[in-house]
Amino acid sequence: MADKNKAGLVAGALLGGWHVVWSVLVLTGMGQVIYDFVLWAHMLHVPVVVGPFDVGASVTLIVVTAVFGYVLGYVGAWVWNRVHRS
Repeated sequence: MADKNKAGLVAGALLGGWHVVWSVLVLTGMGQVIYDFVLWAHMLHVPVVVGPFDVGASVTLIVVTAVFGYVLGYVGAWVWNRVHRS
């Protein structure tokens, strides 16, 4: 049986952590470089400009994605437990 809380914490940490990395990339000026590379590698031509770093937006992004990740992990574990009942 999967622990719903642990699954939520892991998924929340992964999604929130990924957005911490993105925030650091934007803060250091590397966000645009990475985004341009990703678009180039996928053969996409979409004009996107990464804006200046904003602490409030960064914290909001990290918190919202971490909470979303927690919910996703919790629901995923709940579904797993329902499907794999004995």
